[in-house]
Amino acid sequence: IMLGLCPTLAVTTSLKNGVGMAAAATFVLIFSNLIISLLRRAIPEGVRIPCFIVVIATFVTIVDLVMSAYLPDLHKALGIFIPLIVVNCIILGRAEAFASKNKPVYSVADGIGIGLGFLLALVIISGIREVTGAGELWGYPLAHWERLKPWFQPALVMTQPVGAFLLIGLLLGLFKWARMRKEEHTKEAAFAKQRTIAEELAREAAERAAKKKQKKGESEESSE
Repeated sequence: IMLGLCPTLAVTTSLKNGVGMAAAATFVLIFSNLIISLLRRAIPEGVRIPCFIVVIATFVTIVDLVMSAYLPDLHKALGIFIPLIVVNCIILGRAEAFASKNKPVYSVADGIGIGLGFLLALVIISGIREVTGAGELWGYPLAHWERLKPWFQPALVMTQPVGAFLLIGLLLGLFKWARMRKEEHTKEAAFAKQRTIAEELAREAAERAAKKKQKKGESEESSE
């Protein structure tokens, strides 16, 4: 997903653009997965990649034409990045790794799942960039933004491609830190559980030794 995000970072300056790009990519992903899965036994092994690209390019063309006709503003904002969906490694990768080896139902489900993940990533990135870079969300100024301007000015760098890479780097670092913290907590919990078990075993061993010593003392007294 991270490699597939790179071509789209330039257009995720607003939440509207991010959702539009994610919707276009998800549509292509779902239907290309479906067709490739249906044709998986008919596509020769030696030319499978060119065949996958032809299928993907067909649905990209459909998306491009539909957006040009019904969403001209969004189509103009996304520009060349709509045709670039053809070579997006997420779509081609899922076609090769999953759709070409599984049934249509599973392939469609895989496309929906990957598409939702792609949508979530673009919503987070584009939402943060729009708020911090323009003080807006979905094109609307945030409430009371004018009152905050004396203390906080929009960071114009967030509207540039470099701002997108900076943001994604910070998000990756945050997720990495959260994962490391979770692993640390898991290790601490496992260590605490092992220590508790060891303490219980030691206590049981001590109790058995005490009982054994008591029985030995009683047997010596009875023999006397």
